[in-house]
Amino acid sequence: MIPRPQTPILDAVVQEVESLRVHLGGEIVYLNPARRPGSLYPERLYGLHRLAYLRRREVTIQLHHIYNSHLFYFPYLRWLNRPVVYTVAAGLRTSECPAHLERLAALARIIVTNERDEAILGGWGLNNSEVARPGIDITRLVSQPVPSGPLTLLVGSAPWTRAQFVSKGVDALLAVARARLDLRLIFLWRGLLVDEMNRRVVAAGLSERVSVCNYHVDVNTVLEGVHASIVLASDETLVKAFPHSLLESLAAGRPVLISRSIPMADFVAQAGCGVVVERVDPPAVLAAVNELAARYQQYQTATLQLDRETFSLDQVKRTYTRIYHSVVEGVV
Repeated sequence: MIPRPQTPILDAVVQEVESLRVHLGGEIVYLNPARRPGSLYPERLYGLHRLAYLRRREVTIQLHHIYNSHLFYFPYLRWLNRPVVYTVAAGLRTSECPAHLERLAALARIIVTNERDEAILGGWGLNNSEVARPGIDITRLVSQPVPSGPLTLLVGSAPWTRAQFVSKGVDALLAVARARLDLRLIFLWRGLLVDEMNRRVVAAGLSERVSVCNYHVDVNTVLEGVHASIVLASDETLVKAFPHSLLESLAAGRPVLISRSIPMADFVAQAGCGVVVERVDPPAVLAAVNELAARYQQYQTATLQLDRETFSLDQVKRTYTRIYHSVVEGVV
């Protein structure tokens, strides 16, 4: 449940929600009253300022669908009469059982993106869950020949707080770039802390080998010039369980590097389409980059053998159409 983004086209979840809106109808309502990510606005108050509007809209809608990074029972939900579908976009921590389990159990569906999180919900006694993979527009992504030249990585999931320069591996990647003189990095940024990022790049002496793209880019064009994509996170809750930048990379035939903590790592390990990074620190990241470079052909071949439809928005639309119908019809 994010604040209204300054540039919606740069937010992958917003793009997915918009595709569902176009396909199935409805309206996107932002329930986070904050103006920027990282605000200290109390989460328990989210949605209360739009409650009267949501109640009026219930005359013409059949259900509510919430997208949020983690599982949290928002107090405003108790005043809604229509069924609620709740999608958890990031990963879950086994150790962080949410409050109000009985109310969460009363939701029509809790949607997670992976089996790891579904098992966690079951461990908490929540049996109203279902797995629905996220998707991207694969029609604009084309598999292209691997570029020549030095190893180049596309870095997704930019930090939105200073602490996340460490927890999302930005500092570790800059350290690795200093250690591997043949490594180039392209960071996809999204408007926040860009001056801080540029300062760190300059301080590390990496201006010639590190680019920060703080603008909308044609992802297909960017992927044409990289060998792989990487997303790092020190725990499950920091990024989406299936980061869209990595889905785009796989759909374009580029292998990925991903932190073990991110649930998508299970898929990557099983499919052999990339390297799982064990920790978010320079030695572990360097080891993963070295592994990718040493066996790049193996990882890329596995990536090219993936079924691209697995990542498509069409499969997202089909899945949620089925879920919506089963909720409206009262199917458990």
